[in-house]
Amino acid sequence: MKSTRYVFFVLSIAFATIVIQLSCSQAPAAKASAPASQPTSQPAVTVKIDNFTFQPKELEVAVGTTVTWQNADDVPHTATSRDDPQLFDSGALDTDDKFSFTFTKPGKYTYYCKVHPHMTGVVTVK
Repeated sequence: MKSTRYVFFVLSIAFATIVIQLSCSQAPAAKASAPASQPTSQPAVTVKIDNFTFQPKELEVAVGTTVTWQNADDVPHTATSRDDPQLFDSGALDTDDKFSFTFTKPGKYTYYCKVHPHMTGVVTVK
C-alpha cells in the first residue's frame, strides 16, 4: 500500500512538471480568455480549487457572468472546458493563481482539470 502511494505521488509530480513546462512554452496571451477590462455591472462568481476539488462543483449563473477559478492547493491545476471546440482553458494554475472566463451564451458547460482528470465541474448558464 505504501509503495502504491509513493508511485502515485511520483507520477503526479512528473505529470504536473510536464504540464507546467508545456503551459510555460505557450504565449502568455493564451492564458487570458476574458477581456482585460470588463464592465463592473457583470456578476462575478468564484470557484475555489482546494483539496483536489472544484468548490462549488456545480454552479448556476446568468448569461454575462464571469466565473473566476482560484487555486488554493499546493499543486498546479487547470480549469479546462470539455466542449468541442474547447471554450476555455486556464493553463496550469499554481497556488493562488486565478483564471476568469465570461459566459455569454446559455448552456451547460462541463470542465475538468487536465492534471487530475477526476476533478470535474459544471457551469449551467441560464
